[in-house]
Amino acid sequence: MSVTSFRRLALAGAALVLAGTASTQTTQPIRYGEFGVDLSARDTAVKPGDDFWTFANGAWDKRTPIAADRASAGVGVVLVDQAELQVRTILDDAAKNPAGVGAGAQQLGDLYASFLDTAAIERAGTAPLKPYFAKIDAANDKTKLQTLFATPGYASPVEIGQLPNPSDPTQYVAAASQGSLGMGGRDYYILPGEKYDGYRAAYRAYVERMLTLAGVPDASARADRIIALETQMARVHWSPIQQRDLMAMLKPMDAAGRAKLAPEFDWPLMLKTAGYDRFPVVIMATSTALTELGKIYAATPVSTWQDWSKFLFLRANSSMLPKTFDDATFAFYGKTLSGQEAQRDRWKRGIGLVNGVLGEQIGQIYVKRHYPAESNAKMAELIADLRAAYGERIAASQWMDETTRTKALAKLAAFDPRIGHPVKWIDYSSLKIVRGDPLGNAQRAGEFQHQLGLSRLGKPVDRQLWDMTPQTVNAYYNPLANQITFPAAILQPPMFDPKADAAVNYGAIGAVIGHEMGHGFDDQGSRFGPTGKFENWWTPAASEAFKKRTVVLVSQFDQYEPIPGTKVKGELTLGENIGDLGGVEAAYGAYQRYQAKHGKAPVIGGLTGDQRFFLAYAQAWRSKAREGAQRAQLLTDPHSPAYYRVNGIVRNVDAWYTAFNVKPGDKLYLRPEQRVRIW
Repeated sequence: MSVTSFRRLALAGAALVLAGTASTQTTQPIRYGEFGVDLSARDTAVKPGDDFWTFANGAWDKRTPIAADRASAGVGVVLVDQAELQVRTILDDAAKNPAGVGAGAQQLGDLYASFLDTAAIERAGTAPLKPYFAKIDAANDKTKLQTLFATPGYASPVEIGQLPNPSDPTQYVAAASQGSLGMGGRDYYILPGEKYDGYRAAYRAYVERMLTLAGVPDASARADRIIALETQMARVHWSPIQQRDLMAMLKPMDAAGRAKLAPEFDWPLMLKTAGYDRFPVVIMATSTALTELGKIYAATPVSTWQDWSKFLFLRANSSMLPKTFDDATFAFYGKTLSGQEAQRDRWKRGIGLVNGVLGEQIGQIYVKRHYPAESNAKMAELIADLRAAYGERIAASQWMDETTRTKALAKLAAFDPRIGHPVKWIDYSSLKIVRGDPLGNAQRAGEFQHQLGLSRLGKPVDRQLWDMTPQTVNAYYNPLANQITFPAAILQPPMFDPKADAAVNYGAIGAVIGHEMGHGFDDQGSRFGPTGKFENWWTPAASEAFKKRTVVLVSQFDQYEPIPGTKVKGELTLGENIGDLGGVEAAYGAYQRYQAKHGKAPVIGGLTGDQRFFLAYAQAWRSKAREGAQRAQLLTDPHSPAYYRVNGIVRNVDAWYTAFNVKPGDKLYLRPEQRVRIW
């Protein structure tokens, strides 16, 4: 029921540092050295100008394996593992002393315990599936089928949801978009080659296996029909690059327009079922895909759609079903697609479930235990310095005319930073959690979230809502509200430490802050004004000058080839690369402002302040991934691999050349006129 394309729009910069390392066994913060840079991680045999990521992280790379239950290794999951253990302690405390933990402890305990009670799940077998499969079986004509599509918890070729109206972000609007595919991005279905043939064969076997386990007869033939259907849909889906075209995505249409676009769908029925019939105008994203999906929908027998719905229900809920379902899902998505060797421990996945269902309930406790007040003060200073540094760069821009410059500064001044946690919390008291009913709990949680969204319709958009929990290791920029958000869990060492050397804080979390601010001025965020309204505030001359710079950045990243035959997509990753480049530049300027106030940084560990700044940036992107996981990132993710978020960025930053004496002949060297300078 969510609109994936628009969630991606609203959370620009999400998944910022989610890369992993082996699970840590301590809840103590992880600090790199006495001042924040991990000197032991470096490979000093490598010249900084040849390969700065390896210079900063090479020794770590050689000595650090990717854990069997991870698809990657790096800073991000050190923090994720740490947050997991912190949340586990909260849940253990809730089980021992619910009154001591506070309101909602019973819900937390029942949800977590239900997921961990695998013996009860095995005893129940496939019986919990019966009411949900019965609902699918009852959708035995095209009208009933579309009612099912619009019901929370069931798959649909078309997703319907809500978001702040780009034309008036104080109010909500309904939106429709292409749905999701079972294997992931469309490229897995259509790219040629032995590797992708192998993925497709494994996926078909997985579909058959899941249907067989559920007792669906003639599973082999049904699997063939499901694969044929999804392949048809994949061929008409918009690519991730196409979905970055905001003018093409934002297609508001009235009832007549919707009927003309895809007449095969009963839009009034689906919108009413989903709760969005009050909207006369609906944004029809991925419009041409909706047209073709309508044709596919009409030409496909109802029975095939029912089989597809059953399979995707099994896939989505496999962890709530007997182990054979869970193992089959991991074997395909974990082992085959990502290269992950072992399934994560059940308790760790249970933490993920609790965070997803009752995130802010546990977040309130998390903040009290793990977010020191001094972090707010340090972050406030960092953000103020970053805002001022961006202001100086915009004011001094040689390519931006005065009209656009004035409006850019107005947008910068309107940035709304949120730090640590929400000021008000979601009330989950009406959500029914039943101990011993993990599948029912998951379905009721989905319905609760859907109804929570509907309850906000007809009211002004609440700018105090958060799209991430405090215990999430991430950060994001929301262009529809002009807000930057930094949850508490990312504001911990090694990303941020209020007691650390300022150079390290500015190079690590400072660059993250700058990255999120930069999204307000990247190729997409720059299409939104100070209030979040989708509007053009650029003059044609400024737009053209901006594009000249971004085209060069696209060309640079198009050259990088992490996997033989699979390159970084410079156009897909452009917004994130602009965020990284602007973030580093602004964070460096902010660090100079800090020194102007507090005095010039001393040499520590043989490193100048500027060297520590850039090393902290590189070590914040200490990450490596299995080939399958990296392939998935390259095909679908707007973020470049961590290696290129370092090397591909610093080679455009003049101060890095000075800090490490990078000269012509060094592999990363770019002549000054070749460097991309945006801010």
